Amino acid sequence: MIINRVWAMPNKNTFEIPPIREFILKNIAGKLEIYDPFCGDSTIANHRNDLKISKIDSLYWMRCVVKSESADAVLFDPPYSPRQLKECYNSVGQPLHDTKSSVWKDWKDQIARITKYNGCVLSFGWQSGGIGKDRGFELVEILLVAHGGNHNDTICTKEIKI
Repeated sequence: MIINRVWAMPNKNTFEIPPIREFILKNIAGKLEIYDPFCGDSTIANHRNDLKISKIDSLYWMRCVVKSESADAVLFDPPYSPRQLKECYNSVGQPLHDTKSSVWKDWKDQIARITKYNGCVLSFGWQSGGIGKDRGFELVEILLVAHGGNHNDTICTKEIKI
């Protein structure tokens, strides 16, 4: 397993942080079907869901729009905490369905369903759990991005579906 640590200024748009953007571009090179269920302003993936624009919940989008084993790569950058999840839904005037940990479990279950064998999932957050071994993934790389001060590190993981 590869583990690296770098420093970069924080940014609410995760994929605009230079080392994170490099991590993504390196790991999606050559991938054709790239999915981002929480894309926000990012246009890196060619299949994107943005709650602000589509008004479609990411779980619904993955369950009802995305076919099983269709993704060569998935970018998993959800709200990192229940508070962030609540703020995300409030900011677009959408009803919040739940903030329990089962929300993250359901997202991960869907990501496991849509990812092809040998496909990769790049996860971003405040922990390194990723999609997980129990869902058939092997953790191969971790990038810790320190932001200094009282900012939490952004933890980036790369997993391969085995």
